[in-house]
Amino acid sequence: MPIKEMMSLVEHLSELRTRIIRVLIVIVLTMIAGFLAAKKLLLYLKQTSPASDMTWHVFSPMDSIRLYMMIAFVISLTVTLPFILYQIWGFVKQGLTKEEQSATLRYIPYTVLCFIIGLIFAYFVVFPMCMAFTTQISDNLGLTPTYGVAQYFSFMLNIVLPLSIAFELPIVVMFLTRLKMLNPKLLNKFRRYAYIVLVIAASLISPPDLISHLMVAIPLFALYEISVVLSRFVLNGQMKELSKLNVEYGAS
Repeated sequence: MPIKEMMSLVEHLSELRTRIIRVLIVIVLTMIAGFLAAKKLLLYLKQTSPASDMTWHVFSPMDSIRLYMMIAFVISLTVTLPFILYQIWGFVKQGLTKEEQSATLRYIPYTVLCFIIGLIFAYFVVFPMCMAFTTQISDNLGLTPTYGVAQYFSFMLNIVLPLSIAFELPIVVMFLTRLKMLNPKLLNKFRRYAYIVLVIAASLISPPDLISHLMVAIPLFALYEISVVLSRFVLNGQMKELSKLNVEYGAS
């Protein structure tokens, strides 16, 4: 490898390390704030269904600490997400034009908004559905549910977080379209394969019955179709910008 390319690689790795360190510092700071806010959030969750319909138990002295850690992590992830995305943008922006830098930077607030919408949908729609299904199974088997608080929240986060991340799909597609890595034609071509992947994802997130799979899969299908429309919108915008530049160049 030439010395110049080696130096460039070292500089990129150094920048990547710096940005990762920044993200870790912010995550630690926001987790500290998350610990302070965890009790209020926990009390709110305890008053909403399905948590309000059950008695919470701890089965280990560490359960309460695990609970605080999980709540603090969710708060930290939500608050830190814009900063993480900004650091990713800062790392890749050198390979973008000024117009692309400006355009992709504007995606960050919408990314956070999609994550929050996914969080709300997952917690208030999908998670209660999953709890109702598992409770029904327990009742059919004549079992008395006794939930450990740490296990309850682990189960909840295993459902809520993946679905919240899935709601980022439209913004990711727009970003990749802006970078010319995706386009509507490609998304249409691989639609059937994408749907298979989304069905598998829905089956992993939701309870093992057809109705639950459909209730999760249908929003994921809608997100994919929205992504196709947004990709076409971004591509049309790029074509208009290119035509305008060609006109201005020809006039000069």
